[in-house]
Amino acid sequence: QLQAFGGGLVQAGGSLRLSCAASGRTFANYAMGWFRQAPGKEREFVALFGWSRGSTFYSDSVKGRFTISRDNGKIAVFLQMNSLKPEDTAIYFCAVRMERPVGGLDINNLNQYDGWGQGTLVTVSS
Repeated sequence: QLQAFGGGLVQAGGSLRLSCAASGRTFANYAMGWFRQAPGKEREFVALFGWSRGSTFYSDSVKGRFTISRDNGKIAVFLQMNSLKPEDTAIYFCAVRMERPVGGLDINNLNQYDGWGQGTLVTVSS
């Protein structure tokens, strides 16, 4: 089970740090990341911390502003969001994929993730 928290209301240009922690089981090998869903839009990929150390991926819209990190000891992933914009307003979901799929992970494909957190709302005012 994944639990995401850290959302809130912030002014444009501000920062927030999201956290997602797993409970109930131990993941021996996994990738964890973040998606977001704005009102009236589909859920979209934001960032992923992959299986390999230092393996990170970002959507073009957040690259250079957001940083994903993780704590292997606690099975947790974090998203540091800086220089926030009103268009970053969305519900942010964390997701986990246990085993690396043959042929590689399609990071944008929601169906390739094994579990999801409940979401945390981020609102950026202009």
